[in-house]
Amino acid sequence: MTTTHTSLTVNLIALSLACIFANGCSDTNKTPVQERAANTPVDPFYQAETLTKLVDFSKQQQQSWFFDKHTSHQFIESANSNKLALSFSAKGNISELKIAPPSPWDLSSYNNYNVAFDVENTSASSVHVYLSIENPEGQLQSRSVSLPANYSGTVYFPLDGKEAQTNTGMWGDAPPWQTNDRLMVWRSWRDDGGDFTKISAMSLFTIGVLEDKSILIGDIKLRKNPPSDPNWMVNIIDKYGQYTKQTNALTITSDEQLKRLADIELAELEKSKGMSDRSRFGGYAKGPKLEATGYFRTEKVDGKWWMVDPEGYLFFSHGPANVRMANLTTITGVDFKDDSVRNRSSDEITPEDSMGIIKVSDDARQSRFITSELRHNMFQWLPDYNEPLSEHYSYRRSTHKGPVAHGETYSFYRANLQRRYGETSPKSYLAKWHEVTLDRMKDWGFTSFGNWVDPAFYDKESVPYFANGWIIGDFKTLSGHTNHWGLMPDFYDPEFKKRAEITIDAIAKSIKSSPWCIGIFIDNEKSWGEREGSVEKRYGIILDALSKDAQQSPAKHAFATHLKQKYTSINALNKAWQSDISSWDELNNGVTFTTYTDAQIADISKMLEMLGEQYFKVVNGTLAKKLPNHLYMGARMANWGMPDEIIKASVKYSDVLSFNIYEEGMQDHYWQFLEDVDLPVVIGEFHIGTATDSGLFNPGIVHAANQTDRAAMYKNYMQSVLEKPYMVGAHWFQYVDEPVSGRAFDGENANIGFVTTTDIPYPEMIEAVKDVTSTMYENRYGK
Repeated sequence: MTTTHTSLTVNLIALSLACIFANGCSDTNKTPVQERAANTPVDPFYQAETLTKLVDFSKQQQQSWFFDKHTSHQFIESANSNKLALSFSAKGNISELKIAPPSPWDLSSYNNYNVAFDVENTSASSVHVYLSIENPEGQLQSRSVSLPANYSGTVYFPLDGKEAQTNTGMWGDAPPWQTNDRLMVWRSWRDDGGDFTKISAMSLFTIGVLEDKSILIGDIKLRKNPPSDPNWMVNIIDKYGQYTKQTNALTITSDEQLKRLADIELAELEKSKGMSDRSRFGGYAKGPKLEATGYFRTEKVDGKWWMVDPEGYLFFSHGPANVRMANLTTITGVDFKDDSVRNRSSDEITPEDSMGIIKVSDDARQSRFITSELRHNMFQWLPDYNEPLSEHYSYRRSTHKGPVAHGETYSFYRANLQRRYGETSPKSYLAKWHEVTLDRMKDWGFTSFGNWVDPAFYDKESVPYFANGWIIGDFKTLSGHTNHWGLMPDFYDPEFKKRAEITIDAIAKSIKSSPWCIGIFIDNEKSWGEREGSVEKRYGIILDALSKDAQQSPAKHAFATHLKQKYTSINALNKAWQSDISSWDELNNGVTFTTYTDAQIADISKMLEMLGEQYFKVVNGTLAKKLPNHLYMGARMANWGMPDEIIKASVKYSDVLSFNIYEEGMQDHYWQFLEDVDLPVVIGEFHIGTATDSGLFNPGIVHAANQTDRAAMYKNYMQSVLEKPYMVGAHWFQYVDEPVSGRAFDGENANIGFVTTTDIPYPEMIEAVKDVTSTMYENRYGK
């Protein structure tokens, strides 16, 4: 690490410490304000009333309820009560202890309660532990918490009452009580479905850990909730978009402070020379010089896959994704009766969550009304429409999740950029943001942007990037067992191919065959089905297609044709499937099933592979025609949507495979299959966050104990990536923290940025990034 790199980090840390003394902020390594009950003489859970014990480890008859899967457990006797010693193994992707009594716990006689248990972290490092509950219908709710090494205390989550039932439109809610007990948060979106007054099973588990973990827990209890705070969700967001009831080392209290911090960072960035071992395009200048094609490509060198930059240098793609303003606004609780603000066009190629600032006319604003008092009352401040900072208002025509279906939004991040950098000409603060972002990328040692970068960076010729597009339109669709981001397009529909061409045409025009464009991402985390589980969970979209009329569903027509060619007679099909379909006409009209033979599952599996191949044929074929010099980066599959059939189909058509891996790292055994695939692989998304000292209510998908732990976990994650011979990149999601009050599209409000919503870098994270990037090439090339 160069002197310049160290000096910026040290200055940022010094600024953080100065902020602590100036603003009374808490030490980030200590328990944060939200857990101290600093203004309350008695912790609200002090002598909390236990309504019942769901699991009592001292009762021997209950010990038969426990079932290990990549875990081990034993019961420890103590003076007051028994405890459960539980070990999670890194040899399992999901290491789970299931607790299933012979009959469900019945909670219907209770009300206004929370689930709680005492816990000690007996691991050498933090542990991110989940607790899921399952009702008799098989519906699940999952919550989790990160416990620092040597932690001992109580964790809880509300399951009934106002605090459990209020849908605030956010991933994680503000802490309902100021208490020393740690709040477990939802795995992702709040699940408002299902009746959980009866619980048939509980599970304690970890996901994707890189080393074995262990905890010691006490009885699992149902406790009475303390009295509700009438101001729980009132005035919790200040004018900078920060949580008002907790300060930390980076809290901003004035415009002058914000500008002062900006000036100090700008001076440090101006002195920075970046990493010394980089080529013009960010490749490894000290490594071998390979064939230069003028564009990015891939090559296997000494048994390891690499990207190769346009000049022929080895290249590893590492940097932040979602470096843009498009998804950083939050719902204000205001809407307009004028329907013109919700008009749509069938020609649109940009999905709702990728749109930038949408202006609402003065005429439409005359129809303004409060659509959600709860949302609107969260904010201490929002600008009047005639104030300069009102230009950061926008509008969301539809949301994906949450109680507000559409409405006005506001971007505190954009407003803070205007405060931070000023406005010497219209929107000059945005130009300054582009400049500062590029300088940070170089200083921090990142080699590229990830997916979803502001197209304004395309022409800068400073940092390589990936272009992206979504194929949206009025084509036929299929429904899976779970549709995470929406229904699946019917890829056999000619309209899908037409829309793909329109989308990729637009991408081609925007990148202008630039050598700075590494490759193209199309779509994201499609709901192909789960890799394991029931037939319905794995093959829901195929079962939906089979239930449709072949005259109305192009996919059904393709599958019916395939089955006729394979079996030639309906009797042969019925024999293999043990079905009683009367004719091919009945099959064409639509069929459903409740049981499945091995032969039928094999056929359904083949149809899923066919569907995947059809998708990749359309996308790859169009890209090859329109953008022949740029890499096709595959389907950005999520862990929950990467069936073997789709991986098999993607291999035939992708230059690079892409997976979004939200775990503590890449476990060797779980991802071993990629060595056999023998294609280069990029992680499209990963992140780690914390809610303890960030001022946000949700850590994100992977939890750390605090900012120091977050930085250490990032380094461990990257080490697990860099040591894999097939990996050629990893992109962190995302550049900026999400709004504390939740992004407008779906309420995500996680601490997943390298910078805060006031555009202040997290010093621990930046220091960790530089530790990784300054040695990344040398360590991976090994010479």
